Amino acid sequence: MRIIKVAGRSRPTKVAGAIAGIVREEGQTGARAIGARAVNQAIKSVIVARKYLAQDGIDVICIPVFTQLEIGGLERTAITLIVEPR
Repeated sequence: MRIIKVAGRSRPTKVAGAIAGIVREEGQTGARAIGARAVNQAIKSVIVARKYLAQDGIDVICIPVFTQLEIGGLERTAITLIVEPR
C-alpha cells in the first residue's frame, strides 16, 4: 500500500487529489501524520477525497490505525488513515 505523508502545512485539497488518484489506480492508500496539526490536515484531506471519489461513484471508508516509526533514532507514534472502497 502506498502511503502519503501529511505535514501540518500540507494543503488538504492537494493531498485529497493524491488520495483519490491512488485509490482509483491501486484500490487503497494511507495518509500518515505525526502531530495534531498534521492529523487535522490528514482528516480534512480524507473528507475532501471522499467527495472527489463519490463523484466517480466510489464510496470509501477510512480506518485509523496507530503506527510506530523510528525517526532519527527515536521511536515515534504516527496515525495512518487507511482509505479504501466500501
